[in-house]
Amino acid sequence: MGKGERNSKIDPFFRKAKNWKEEFEKLREIVLDCELTEDFKWMHPCYTFQGKNIVLIHGFKEYCALLFHKGALLKDPHGILIRQTENVQAARQIRFSNAQQIEDMQLILKTYIDEAIEVEKAGLRVEYSQNTEAAIPEELDNKFVEIPELKEAFDALTPGRQRAYLLYFNAAKQSKTRESRIEKYLPHILDGKGMND
Repeated sequence: MGKGERNSKIDPFFRKAKNWKEEFEKLREIVLDCELTEDFKWMHPCYTFQGKNIVLIHGFKEYCALLFHKGALLKDPHGILIRQTENVQAARQIRFSNAQQIEDMQLILKTYIDEAIEVEKAGLRVEYSQNTEAAIPEELDNKFVEIPELKEAFDALTPGRQRAYLLYFNAAKQSKTRESRIEKYLPHILDGKGMND
């Protein structure tokens, strides 16, 4: 097996990392050993196979993680894949709190990465369930009536973008808060953008 190529444009991310510097470097080496292409997406190092996202390296306050984009499809014989929140359907994380954990798990991590590559080669897809929490709030429905092109623009968004908006709007307890959230993102929706685009 060959080695993936370092992308020098991503070096500043690793150099400037205040937390998890050593852990990020170890994860980078392991992932590159699996012949993946190094890229930078969503402000994090992302590793792809033939243009398809396989894993992402990211850090949080309490842990750093290797995120598998289609982790839900992996077998996980070691029971180490974690679902970030109940709303995440496809991605799964393996979390670390120190560099030694990563060192000790090198072979296991490479096995999981290899399986993720095989999932991609086989063209497997995560079946997304339609969650009732992603119902259209009354405030958004009213806006659709008020601004018909908003409904067209919303319907044209990808299911993931629609879902993200609906979860965010519905998370507000008060109608007034839902309305202000909808107002804030009207330009985004009309421009065909997701919340984080």
